[in-house]
Amino acid sequence: QVLRKGLQRGIVLSAGSFLVYEAHKLISGFAEVHASFKVEDVIEQADYLYGSGETEKLYRLLVQHKNSDDAELLWRLARSSRDLAQLGSTSAEEKRQLTYDSLEYAKKALEKNESNFAAHKWYGICLSDVGDYEGIKTKIGNAIVIKEHFQRAIELNPKDATTIHLIGIWCYSFAEMPWYQRKIAATLFATPPTSTFQEALRYFHMAEEADPNFYSKNLLFLGKTYLKLNNKKMALLWLSKAKEYPAQTEEDKQV
Repeated sequence: QVLRKGLQRGIVLSAGSFLVYEAHKLISGFAEVHASFKVEDVIEQADYLYGSGETEKLYRLLVQHKNSDDAELLWRLARSSRDLAQLGSTSAEEKRQLTYDSLEYAKKALEKNESNFAAHKWYGICLSDVGDYEGIKTKIGNAIVIKEHFQRAIELNPKDATTIHLIGIWCYSFAEMPWYQRKIAATLFATPPTSTFQEALRYFHMAEEADPNFYSKNLLFLGKTYLKLNNKKMALLWLSKAKEYPAQTEEDKQV
């Protein structure tokens, strides 16, 4: 009788444990799905705000998720931090802090997902921005790493016109680098990075082919590069397109 009662009790406990386990699975599954939907909702809202030019609202939304493990959220936070830093209303101190924060968010995005092309792109951009605060030696020293991340982004997404444009900017910067910066580069690298305006032009055209008229700055740099190559007719064509580009952002107005 004692044995029978013990067995019955064991069966009840087992059944109870099973029910608790199943309930836990159900709740956990629901929580995971709910969390998944929540991330998707935040990303959808973020992309809407980005497209609407709501820089400050976008930053306030995304900074709440700075401890997220989702690379898609983190690279968007890096981008929005940088965009906020670019606003004329942002103080110099805030601009500096946001610039360093954006690099940390991009770095974290890469740690969470190395195969995320946008994380590579924004890491390269933010690393370049930080160089503005740390001097020309650091900026040149980071140049190879920056280009490697842009190239990795293109490997992951060959159709991303912005990344192709950024490699064009990299080439343009090294093509017009003044002599004293070349001397610094020579001390940092056994074989200093170099480029030409022809190479920069090729990337700007590749970006335009990938997504025509996608970016006012690409049009501007097509014009500037043709000027460097002393082709004024083609320079006029692209500079006119840049001038006529509908200004939707602060950067468009600067262009």
